[in-house]
Amino acid sequence: MQRTISVRNPRTGEQDYAFTPPETAEIVAICRDMRREQNAWGAAPLEERLAVLRKWADALEASATVIGDAEFADTGRYRRSHEVPLMVVKALRSWCERAAGVMDKAYLQGDSSTFKDVTFATQLMPYPLVGIISPWNQPFLLSTMDAIPALVAGCAVIIKPSEVTPRFIEPVMSTIQAVPELAKVLRYVQGDGKVGQDIIQQVDMQCFTGSVPTGRLVAEACAKRFIPAFLELGGKDAAIVTENADIERAATAVLRGSVWCTGQICFATERVYVQESVHDRFVKALSEQAKALRVTYPDHSSGEINPFIFERQAEIVDRHIDDALAKGARIVAGGKSQRLGGGLYMEATVMTDVTHDMAIMTEETFGPITPVMKYKTEEDAVRLANDTQYGLSGAVIGGDMEEAIRIGRQLNAGAIALQDTAITEAILRDAEKNSFNKSGMGGSRMGPSGLLRFFRKKALIMNHGRVKSMAEEGEDTFRSAQPPQRIAS
Repeated sequence: MQRTISVRNPRTGEQDYAFTPPETAEIVAICRDMRREQNAWGAAPLEERLAVLRKWADALEASATVIGDAEFADTGRYRRSHEVPLMVVKALRSWCERAAGVMDKAYLQGDSSTFKDVTFATQLMPYPLVGIISPWNQPFLLSTMDAIPALVAGCAVIIKPSEVTPRFIEPVMSTIQAVPELAKVLRYVQGDGKVGQDIIQQVDMQCFTGSVPTGRLVAEACAKRFIPAFLELGGKDAAIVTENADIERAATAVLRGSVWCTGQICFATERVYVQESVHDRFVKALSEQAKALRVTYPDHSSGEINPFIFERQAEIVDRHIDDALAKGARIVAGGKSQRLGGGLYMEATVMTDVTHDMAIMTEETFGPITPVMKYKTEEDAVRLANDTQYGLSGAVIGGDMEEAIRIGRQLNAGAIALQDTAITEAILRDAEKNSFNKSGMGGSRMGPSGLLRFFRKKALIMNHGRVKSMAEEGEDTFRSAQPPQRIAS
């Protein structure tokens, strides 16, 4: 008997959508067919693939409103949901513009530095089938971040978004089916963890965005199959505010970084360290700004803070607040989650008197809450910010850029915003970053590596001279151990 998965509406709390996930045999068949179609896709000239992807961008743009409506039902975020399809269109067109240049720089060729008459050249070979498991907090956007460059590289791609937010899949698949060449090598499937496990067993590379515990399971499953895994996991981003900072600017940046998208983004600002001489002024400014924000209920077009997408996440945030209060923390703005019209909402919440003995300062909270802690010296601030199992990103707001850079260089995280917070999206296609500690593994999904990681590099080694005999080979081996006389071009 086939399973049926029911889906909750984050604004009403009602189970108003359901789907039947594919069985293992169906996943095997889908992957087999996609692997066969990838042969032609990967062998096609780059410009042919880019022409197909440009057609998809046009189809997405034409259906942006329909996709936005579906993601709004998934997330309860009206404005953001309708921005995302156009962001994906922009990403598609951007990769199409710069892919050739990125790939050209990856081709190496020249002379051997140790053997005369030998030259070499690089061949880039795409992984045939890439699996993507994407999360519920940014459903469409994060399902495409890895998929687009993988398709550019010549891979076939199968995507399983979160079962919490599956409504957007149907309208997106309609745009894919409108481009027949693409439909052969790009497929979304609805499903839960079981479907994700089935996909990992069929693909040649796996990309995953989600929690650290689930990411560990994905990594272990991939290791057993000796396939690469690229993991973007949780964060507990720290922001440092120095005594020289513009307090109003700092409060504005920190609040936005903490509560934007209800704090349900991986690079949200989740803990703030403020120099003790300006702590009270900062908390006052932050609290005043937080109290001015409103939840988007009952009118989704009015207010700034949307409902929790995932009911369980509200429970986690409330538990973190209770733990902190029991250990001496104070709420100076906002409070715990509240049920409004069936949805779960939380006002922008500010807490003080927090310590690293509290979950709210050490575990991923993923809600619209800003815990603020005092520090004495710059060394203290750096030590506290680096006292974490995570290392996704962070921020420093100082008196000037020079001060912010000096402190930022000491932080152990992959992307450090300076004189602002939560601006990683600004460099998605330009700069590379790694995830430190338990926030991920597998290299940068941004910048040139965002494309090049989908290739295996093959070296073509060409001997333009005669073949050596066994006796000569022994002599050449001795000579090759000496310092090289030629430098590779």
